[in-house]
Amino acid sequence: QVQLVESGGGLVQAGGSLRLSCAASGSIFSINDMGWYRQAPGKQRELVAHSTSSGSTNYADSVKGRFTISRDNAKNTMYLQMNSLKPEDTAVYYCNAIVVTAPVGVSFSYWGQGTQVTVSS
Repeated sequence: QVQLVESGGGLVQAGGSLRLSCAASGSIFSINDMGWYRQAPGKQRELVAHSTSSGSTNYADSVKGRFTISRDNAKNTMYLQMNSLKPEDTAVYYCNAIVVTAPVGVSFSYWGQGTQVTVSS
């Protein structure tokens, strides 16, 4: 079993910053791709930022230059630094990881429970 736990969400004024964390635990052999997604009310879940195990990253156009994804592979933890937040960034943010499980060595996609980010104008 693998668990992903997000933290760091909250209420912030427009122009402010938040840092989200996603910690993976359980029967982990290795973690491949990791990503942050978000879902606003009435909208589909969308990719915000993505990171490969080798460190390559890509971002949604709407957050480029404002958000930064990073990973601490030794701690199986991923972060999302969010700066210059806008009201349209308001959503539930989910982390996702492609985990190779131990001892079987099969990869699965896991999701966290989500953390609410609310940006007031």
